This record gives sequence, structure tokens and C-alpha cells, in this order.
Amino acid sequence: MDDKAVLLNYLQLRRADLLAKIDGLSDYDARRPMTPTGTSLLGLIKHVASVQVGYFGEVFGRPSDLDLPWFAEDAPLDADMWAGPSESRADIMALHEASARHSDETIELLPLDTPGEVPWWSGERRHVTLQQILVHMCVETARHAGHADILRELIDGQVGNGPQDANVSHRTTEEWAAYRAELEAVARGVR
Repeated sequence: MDDKAVLLNYLQLRRADLLAKIDGLSDYDARRPMTPTGTSLLGLIKHVASVQVGYFGEVFGRPSDLDLPWFAEDAPLDADMWAGPSESRADIMALHEASARHSDETIELLPLDTPGEVPWWSGERRHVTLQQILVHMCVETARHAGHADILRELIDGQVGNGPQDANVSHRTTEEWAAYRAELEAVARGVR
């Protein structure tokens, strides 16, 4: 596998991790704000879909035909971070799918050293290559997938990538409570 294929594979895996976080949830749980700053699972998916349109479209002169009204001058603040009342779960999932398809086409079409320009970055940083943007979006997507991990755990206790995830200790509810209590005691005892 060449470098571009490796990076694309990592991006696709992190996208799948993010999208899996709403599996089995009600529409309410998928869209409800779970933090004091309003972070929600559907909001994270919408945000990642939106930014990859810019990074793999506009930056490389390959604009998509996707309509992103939340980036308009008169849009509500942070409108790319939450599901509006007229946006269904299916709408946001379709947006993410179309955004990923357009992004993957850009990645497959262009060499890693293709130059691009990120107009919303500062002057000294704005000249980039496809490789830089691929790494940036792998990190951005993984970061938001991590946010989604925590939100999902807060919603219904599901951790990691499901019961088969070898990276998560398998404990009963009682064992998790005892483990957490032990960590709390250690944290309180540190001065």
C-alpha cells in the first residue's frame, strides 16, 4: 500500500468510527447537546462532513455541488456544529456520505504533492499539499471521533467500537463503578 492509500484508509476508518457512534440511538439522543458548549453526535458528523468539503474541494480547486447554508454570512453562529430543526438525521448522514465521496475522489485524482491553498488559514500556513491536508483531516476526524466516544458513553454507556473492541477492558457495571471509585480516590489523594 502506498502512502496515499495508507492515509486514505486511516481517514475512512476514522469516518466509520465517527458514524458508528449514532448506531442504535434515537433521533433525540443523536442530536441532543451533551456538553455545556452544545456538542452533539449529529453536530460532530455534520461538522466533519462540512469541513472535508472545504479541505478537499475548495483548497484544491474542486468545489462540490453540496449546499452548506450554515457557512453563509447570515447563518447562526456555529451552525455547522448542530442539527437544525429542518435537518433530519438522514439529511446529515447523506451529507456526510456525499462529502466523503467528493473528498475521496479528490484524493484519488491528485498526487500527494499537489499544491493547494487554505484561504481561511493565516498567510504563512495557507500554502499546503494534498498530503498535509490528508494528515490534517485524519487528525481532525479522529479528534471528533474521540469526542463522539465520550458523548456516546454519556448517553448510554457504550464504549469504544462495541463489545468486540479489544482496546476496551470488559467489565460489569459493578466492576466499572468500583474502578471509577478507585480512580476518584486516587485523584482526591494527590496533592
